[in-house]
This record gives sequence, C-alpha cells and structure tokens, in this order.
Amino acid sequence: MTLGEEVSRRIAGYRPRMPAHVWVRVGPQVRAVVAAARPATPDQARQAMHALARLASWADAGGIPPEPDLWLRTETIDAFVLAGCASRSPRSAVTYRSMLRRLRDALVWVRRGEAPPVRMAVPTPRIAPYDIGEMSELRCWARLLPGQRRADALGLLALGAGCGLAPGEIVAARGTDFRVTGNGAVVFDPPGRGRPLACRADWEDELAELVAEAGPLPLFRPGRTTAASRNLIGNWCTRTRTDRRLPRLSTRRLRATWIVDLLTDRIDHAVIAEAAGMASPAALAAYHRFVPELGETEALALLRGHRP
Repeated sequence: MTLGEEVSRRIAGYRPRMPAHVWVRVGPQVRAVVAAARPATPDQARQAMHALARLASWADAGGIPPEPDLWLRTETIDAFVLAGCASRSPRSAVTYRSMLRRLRDALVWVRRGEAPPVRMAVPTPRIAPYDIGEMSELRCWARLLPGQRRADALGLLALGAGCGLAPGEIVAARGTDFRVTGNGAVVFDPPGRGRPLACRADWEDELAELVAEAGPLPLFRPGRTTAASRNLIGNWCTRTRTDRRLPRLSTRRLRATWIVDLLTDRIDHAVIAEAAGMASPAALAAYHRFVPELGETEALALLRGHRP
C-alpha cells in the first residue's frame, strides 16, 4: 500500500511550532514514522504529525536522543502525557496517548518486516440529543422544583445544554468561573481552560442568576461538604426525578444537544470542536445525522453570502 499524493504532501509539508534547529534534528524521524504508519487521509496524517512532533520536541528538551525507538517507548509516552500535556485538557491528553501508541504499534510491525496491522474497531454511537419538546419538559420540571433542588436542576441543564460542559466540568464549575458581560453574555472562563466559552443565549438569564447566587461555591450541589464523588450527578438525578414520564436526565445527552444546536446554527466546525475540547473537527461528523437539513431558501442564502 502506497501513500496517497495528498497524504504524502501533508507529511512532507508539515511545519510545527518549534525552533527551526529542533525541527531539523527531529523532523526526518517524525516524517519517517508517520509515513510508516500509513495514515489513510491527509487529516489523519496532520494529526499524527502534530502528536509525534510534540512528543519529539518534548523529548529533545529532556535530552532524549532523536530516535523513534526511544520516543515511542511506553514509559516515554506516559511521561509525555503526564508532564508534556499538563496544560491540555484530559480529553486531549488521552487522544495524544492513543495516537502515539498507534504509531508505536506501526513502528514495531515495520521493524519486523511486516505490514502494519489492519485496525478493527466498532464505531462508537453518539448519544442522541434531546428534541425541543423534551428540553421544554425538563426546563419546566426544573423551574417547579423547590429551593436548592431548583437551582441544582437549572444549573445542570444550563451547564450541559447551554455550555456543553462534561460531567467533571459541571461538578467543578463555581460561580467565580463565570463573568457576565455588559451585553448580558455569560462567559465560562475558569483558570487554566484557555479559550473562554460563551453560554448559549437561551440559557443566559438562568445561568446569570445562578452565578450571582453561587459566588465562590459550586453551581451544582453547592452545599456538599465532601469531595465530589464519581456518581454525584447520577445519584442526584435518581433521587430528584420522581416523574417517570419525564425524559431521563443525562449529561451526555445535554452536551449532545448543545453540539447539535451549534451545528444547526451553522457555527464554524473548528470553533465548535475547540469549545467542546475535541482534538479535531472530524469528531463532529457523528453528530451530523441529528442536524436538520437546510431548505433550499436557507441554503441559497448561505451560499450567496452578504453583499458588500
């Protein structure tokens, strides 16, 4: 199997953000390993080059010789994920580790004189989003709950469907992690996150109210006195959702709803992927089956654009 022209061009033309003298030293080995792994598409080639170049740069700074056999040892990959990816999200770190391990497997097979193994995997189905009716039911239910349960329910919905936060982020989010701008936008900007995230306009009023009430405390279950358990959200949902006619409350479905809403509004895929903490916009492909098709009028308007 030979590399396609576009894949080869992507590998040969890749230029990482690192000092030129470092790339001169590690670049040929990075290109050779990625070519040996035989990525199927230009995007896969770019992702593999990016991951291995980061590892090679980190290894070079640590005094590790520019040898792929040393870079792709299990202990080197694990050390890189723990130390070299400390500023990245946990999801990104896991993606780097998986990709580097696949490159290691490919290198081992090639060194034995055999072709890389065929990757066999069952596609992971994406969780379906809530439809408009289901979200309306959940919102009405949350607003009718008494006291703190109302705040917890609205916080869960606003952080999931309004901000697309993962369960760990929902549990950790505090009122001080948000700021309300002059035009009413509620922005999630905790220390170390990187790019800020704006809440969807439909959830701004509820979230702004919750942020003001929470202050330095967590928005969800602010009265807890112990560290958040793994099942904190699940246990709360089980105890609170008494009406079995309601849709089952799921943080994964709330996040899927947020993603599909953004795709439906034709937001740039790179913007959505970055806000969602995804390694690449390619991860959004599985959600497209939930996005309504554009009518002819809307499609023509988008294609035409705005007249200057």
